[in-house]
Amino acid sequence: MKDSVIYVGIDVHKDTNSVCMYDRQDNAFFAEAKLDAGTDIMVRYLEKAVKDYGLSGEFLLGYEAGPTGYGLCRGLKKHGYNCVIMAPTTIRKASGDKVKTDRKDARLLSVTLASDGYRKVYLPDPSDESTKEFTRTRNTLKGHLKKAKQNLLSFLLRVGMPYPESGNYWTDKHRNWLNTVSFNNRMLQLSFDTLWQEVKDLEAKIANLDATIEEIANEDRYKDKVDKLVCFSGIQTHTALSIVCEIGDFKRFATAEQFSSYLGLCPSQDSSGKTQRYGSITKCGNSRLRLLLTEATKGIKKSNPYKKSKRLLLRQQGQAPSVIAYADKGSKRIKQKIAKLERNGKPANVATMAGARELSCFIWGMMTGNIA
Repeated sequence: MKDSVIYVGIDVHKDTNSVCMYDRQDNAFFAEAKLDAGTDIMVRYLEKAVKDYGLSGEFLLGYEAGPTGYGLCRGLKKHGYNCVIMAPTTIRKASGDKVKTDRKDARLLSVTLASDGYRKVYLPDPSDESTKEFTRTRNTLKGHLKKAKQNLLSFLLRVGMPYPESGNYWTDKHRNWLNTVSFNNRMLQLSFDTLWQEVKDLEAKIANLDATIEEIANEDRYKDKVDKLVCFSGIQTHTALSIVCEIGDFKRFATAEQFSSYLGLCPSQDSSGKTQRYGSITKCGNSRLRLLLTEATKGIKKSNPYKKSKRLLLRQQGQAPSVIAYADKGSKRIKQKIAKLERNGKPANVATMAGARELSCFIWGMMTGNIA
């Protein structure tokens, strides 16, 4: 009878799961199998292994985070099994190994579980996950809208009908001009109408999503956190809600530096001996939040810290003076830091990323109550 912890590595795919059990005391792999995907099938396999191998110890199951999501982990936990999701970037793989199979991956995961050589991925609350997917859907449509606008402007340029006025695109003046564009050729007119209608349709869909996001942000589970985050210049409701539902529990980060590192906003380092070399940001962790904070930082850069906009004043209305003072302090400091770096010759993108890192630290402070 085996009474030690049995480590179960699972190489998860859409249709199949490759499983390997590892006994650290005997340094042995056993009960290797390829199963159809599904929680119930996995549970039956574990129950069968208990009978076939006389197992009496605990199971620790784990698989890499990936496109299959959290369903398997949640299902196994409901059945009483201890399951973790492992961050792929923290799993050490042998360099130079050119052979990759599902069986080898499952073995590697089981050994990694036994050696504790991984970082556990945070398992979000189901409500936070659904909200996160909703806000990501909005981001996806924003990307489609950007491409649709590019397609329309490129079409007009190719057919010799560029915007005749100087100034920015997609202003009211530009849109009024688009509504007057017409072609004698039926094919060109149909092409233009199709491209212009696609832009309008996507804008309408995004407006509907934004209205729903405002409703979600007013729910009790999100309202307090979102209301505090939108006190920062450059952070709108969509960005604030995305940050809250993507992170979940901010207190799992002990320091602001840990939070910045999680977002991949810390500089990479290649130091040896007395030589210290710092490079570009690591870009590890949550790329979506990193993008949102970068865009928010650009908004702070354009803002006037000495004269608040009406929208910012409205967002700060009703908040505690300490919260407003902390947000104003952060916005002012970030803007000054970006300006100083640019004066010293740093490229605009480098200065913006430095500001985004500073913003992430202020966000951590706001969400954990460290606003002194």
